[in-house]
Amino acid sequence: MRLALVIYGSLETLSGGYLYDRRLVAHLRAQGDHVDVVSLPWRNYGRHLFDNLSIDLRNRLSSEAWDLILQDELNHPSLFALNRALPARPPRVAIIHHLRCSEDRPPWQNALYRLVERRYLRSVQAAVYNSRTTRAATSVVAGREIPGVVAYPAGDRFGPGPSEAQVLARAGEPGPLRLLFLGNLIARKGLHTLLDALATLATPWSLTVIGGAPEPGYAARVRGQAERLGLNERVAWRGPAPDDAVRTALEAHQVLVVPSSYEGFGIAYLEALRFGLPVLATTAGAAPELITHDQEGALVPPNDAESIAAVLTRWARDRAHLAELSRAARRRALAFPTWEETGAAIRAYLLGLAA
Repeated sequence: MRLALVIYGSLETLSGGYLYDRRLVAHLRAQGDHVDVVSLPWRNYGRHLFDNLSIDLRNRLSSEAWDLILQDELNHPSLFALNRALPARPPRVAIIHHLRCSEDRPPWQNALYRLVERRYLRSVQAAVYNSRTTRAATSVVAGREIPGVVAYPAGDRFGPGPSEAQVLARAGEPGPLRLLFLGNLIARKGLHTLLDALATLATPWSLTVIGGAPEPGYAARVRGQAERLGLNERVAWRGPAPDDAVRTALEAHQVLVVPSSYEGFGIAYLEALRFGLPVLATTAGAAPELITHDQEGALVPPNDAESIAAVLTRWARDRAHLAELSRAARRRALAFPTWEETGAAIRAYLLGLAA
């Protein structure tokens, strides 16, 4: 096959969505397919809307050289109108990680985003979904069922992870509960809520924060919040980290806490489960597809610091229970596909479309 993939910026951008796209491109190329990456410059949402008026972009995407045009749904503001000016072939396939209008923000803002996103979703012929939750949300916003395949992300990026015996031993280690936050410092990931919860904990804990700062204002806000709450001595700010450092962190910590206000899937959750870390996530989004409450971790309402504090207090005090959660976490992760299997499932679907 010959394919195009439309993204913003670089395919090497550090986020779960870009990891998914990157792994897919690598798989397709390994199978002998040709993939051209069409990169649009990062701008703010309003300026992206003017990409729809670009004659150069329309001409480029009208090329008959490709069998399919893949579009990361993140690019919807640049394509919602332009897609309608393109010929029906090659077919356009949206890769949907989560919808912008599903995020937690004032209703009037999401209403505006939904208008643009709905028009975009009605301009594609098929979709690759990262979860059943994302597929269901897309159908509601689009007002129709977009044909597609649900292909879960994988958690095997860092290899097999520790053995069950190692996981159980780590969970039972005494001392402060070692917490890991793994995600970009953006409001949606809920680090501010986690810090509010930690400020109330009577049990010992430590927190490592790994992630970039694409929203500098938010990053400054949570650092100031930690200082104001007197937490800085127990919070280690690591910034973005290479894969080997992330793997080391997954081996060393006992719990992953990323209380996002919404996740279309949550690759960090699955990677943590594979290393036997119980995951504290929220009920918003697809986390319930990975985690059953009180089995592989905990699910709390979004923006609920009190519930987070209650869960972490129990885990810190009951290490036997934490060990059982850790065992279940590792086993749950092993039931998910590998990146190779995910890539193969997507490619099989795309081959059918191209034919």
